[in-house]
Amino acid sequence: MENRLRLTTTIEGIRYLANQALAFRGHDESVDSSNRGNFIEIIKSFARMNIEVKKVFLDKAPQNAQYIAHDKQKQILHIFANKVRKTICKELGKNKFCILVDESLDESDTNALTLKKEICKVLGNNDILVENMCGQEYDGASNMRGSWNGLQALFLQDCPYAYYVHCFAHRLQLALNGAAKDVKVLWRFFLMLTNIVNFVSASPKRRSELNLIRKVELNGLLDSGELETGRGLNQARSLKRAGATRWGSHYASITSLMCLFKKTKLLLQEISDHGPNQQFRGDAESNYIAMMSFEFVFSLVLMDKIMGLTNFLCQVFQTKTQDIVSALNFVENTKMQLQDMRVHGWDDLFCSVVSFCELHGVDVPDMGARYMTGTHRSCQQKDFITFEHYYRVDVFNDAIDCMLRELNDRFPEQTVELLILCSALDPRNSFKSFNIEHICKLAEKFYPVDFLPNELKDLEIELRYFENDVDSVGVDSSRFYSNNGTSFFMYENYSESALKHHS
Repeated sequence: MENRLRLTTTIEGIRYLANQALAFRGHDESVDSSNRGNFIEIIKSFARMNIEVKKVFLDKAPQNAQYIAHDKQKQILHIFANKVRKTICKELGKNKFCILVDESLDESDTNALTLKKEICKVLGNNDILVENMCGQEYDGASNMRGSWNGLQALFLQDCPYAYYVHCFAHRLQLALNGAAKDVKVLWRFFLMLTNIVNFVSASPKRRSELNLIRKVELNGLLDSGELETGRGLNQARSLKRAGATRWGSHYASITSLMCLFKKTKLLLQEISDHGPNQQFRGDAESNYIAMMSFEFVFSLVLMDKIMGLTNFLCQVFQTKTQDIVSALNFVENTKMQLQDMRVHGWDDLFCSVVSFCELHGVDVPDMGARYMTGTHRSCQQKDFITFEHYYRVDVFNDAIDCMLRELNDRFPEQTVELLILCSALDPRNSFKSFNIEHICKLAEKFYPVDFLPNELKDLEIELRYFENDVDSVGVDSSRFYSNNGTSFFMYENYSESALKHHS
């Protein structure tokens, strides 16, 4: 009975933490620790509330039968996971389904055939029929998305309608990454940006010095009346490091450096002159020289404008309530703004760059002077171009062109059309996106084997009957219903053929 009470207490603690998605372990789970982590602390809390639990856990619990070890936690979690999995599979039954597979960095070299076998094994163990697969979503790795030998291609051989869709947010990250790699100036810029931010942010002392410089400057501006005081104004800021898996986080690095450019410059100068050793002084000087170059400042201002547009799109893609059509419209809108920037935005950009350089003491080259480059031309030609031509054509235009090309490649027409047509079945907002033409085209173009010609004709007629009845009875009629909290596009007397793919 004591063992049963210990085990029951452990199970309830694990159930609570798992349901709330809380971490189990603490940094220090030793007996002398003041905070041994969520799991042990919740067990101790149970013991304080129940004398019997206190007796079996704290007073006379044997070390080999407490049921709180890490491996015991994992075993109980595994049991919970199996129960959740079985419930999901029971709800799924023999209906259509999609799979979503995330990458694993330590298994990134796994070939597509091995991945397919493992996925089929998991599906088979849970009595899920592979042939019922109607959608796939993976990351952009070649072993996943490859058109010939990728995982999605292998599943399409068995399930011709298991269309592959790549995560929108991840596509945008790859588009940004690809554009930066294709333009060498921008690739150098991001390398230098990372070096500068990491150098300044690596030491708490340097961060404190940066904050002190900013504080002195703010006090001076406030005293002179150039800044106003008020709630939320003049908050403390620091340089932002870019995340390894989120290319959009580079935008935070760019905006923070633009805001703290003067302070960062002064800090690098100070370390360059009075650093603790030769290496620090040399690193500070190198970063200072890179940061004060016109090429770096031009790229900084340019990417601030470009990524200002794409950052909004990135945020849209990660919004849980965003519908497909709106998201795709934002893609098109972003491309139009980029194209407009390419045609009409050079003068404004250059003025912004010059103003930034004048403010921070960065030398601006004579844009009419000759600039020699062999990057894109034959060295035998000894081609001379002007600085303006180089920065306008080889950097500004190329950066935007690469971004537009990447966006077009990452959002192909077939996938976009499929998603737009599928949005006609979106149940949100009382099926506001319901569209008979889109549903019929979806059935005819993307699922031709599942619908005979006469069924396609019947489908259109039945959908029109459905639409008329919805208008007459209203979407809140009791004739519509919900199953287990999930909205279904169901209507009494509505034929099976019209519903065949909706689930």
